[in-house]
Amino acid sequence: MKSKLSLGEFEQIVLLAVLRLRDQAYGVTILNEIATHTGRNPAPGALYTTLHRMEDKGLITFRDGCPTPERGGRAKRFVQVTREGRSTLAGAQAAYRSLLRGLDLLHTRITVIAPGPAHGVALGIRGGVRA
Repeated sequence: MKSKLSLGEFEQIVLLAVLRLRDQAYGVTILNEIATHTGRNPAPGALYTTLHRMEDKGLITFRDGCPTPERGGRAKRFVQVTREGRSTLAGAQAAYRSLLRGLDLLHTRITVIAPGPAHGVALGIRGGVRA
């Protein structure tokens, strides 16, 4: 059954990062995973707002880890993607694949500037399709 929920780009990025991290997904590791794989450095507040919104939608759940002295006795809040979250993400990704089908983006000139002090992406245009 297709999910009726829609996902924004950042929500998809967060869900993918959580899935990649498996049982080690919590705020700091999620932010690091996003930075490593996208070159984006979202603000922690943006991440936590998104996580709480996705919890309200039933896409993720939180579980508390053990308190640690390094965290002043506070526990990490680990994130897990629910079955509904996986289904919704799969539907969003299928929609992207469907839209991409027939577009020859692999042969379109795309210049990616590697993450560094000045982050950015330069995109080329060929055949009226923006890459």
